Amino acid sequence: MSVLEGRLDRLRADLERSPVVRMGSYDYAVTPITDGIPRVDPRALREAIDRIMRIADLDCDVILAPEAMGIPIAVPLSLRTGVPYAIVRKRRYGLPGEVEVDQSTGYSRCAMFINGVKAGDKVVIVDDILSTGGTLRCIVAMLQRMGVRIVDIVAVLEKGDARPALERELGMRIKTLLRIDIRDAKVVVSDPLPGTGETMTKP
Repeated sequence: MSVLEGRLDRLRADLERSPVVRMGSYDYAVTPITDGIPRVDPRALREAIDRIMRIADLDCDVILAPEAMGIPIAVPLSLRTGVPYAIVRKRRYGLPGEVEVDQSTGYSRCAMFINGVKAGDKVVIVDDILSTGGTLRCIVAMLQRMGVRIVDIVAVLEKGDARPALERELGMRIKTLLRIDIRDAKVVVSDPLPGTGETMTKP
């Protein structure tokens, strides 16, 4: 491993330059990793994927990601590991074995649909950001009802204070790479809250 491998300098810089817009009653950070806007620097994405490869348990049957911005995380991980990926979609396909998830977040509520995952599968869930935890909570609950084993959960970013309580509720750790906050209409980047996968980096 090179000296710089596993660092998140470009990702941090991209986040710190991200604009903040007002959406209703809250401020929203428009970042490349969470919105694909204005454009994603592949070097920043590579940093995130390299870090996930170091901290995540990717001994699984399926890498599962909610659309839309979980997709750019799942695809390179699939290419690096050879593990198939599946996307939790917001569209019903009516395929055999399709399972509906009632997604509820602090921003919206809608149905999502899981295909390509079955009882007994070992799954790693990846996403771009953990904020309210509503999406993750719903997906985890449904997978557990399906008899799926959740090996690991990783989000590139965390925002807000939902993660510790959600970890206690779900009975499992949620690993994140960086934390973002909005202060004075600017994005502030810091290390994750104590207890995340950042402290479990593989040698």
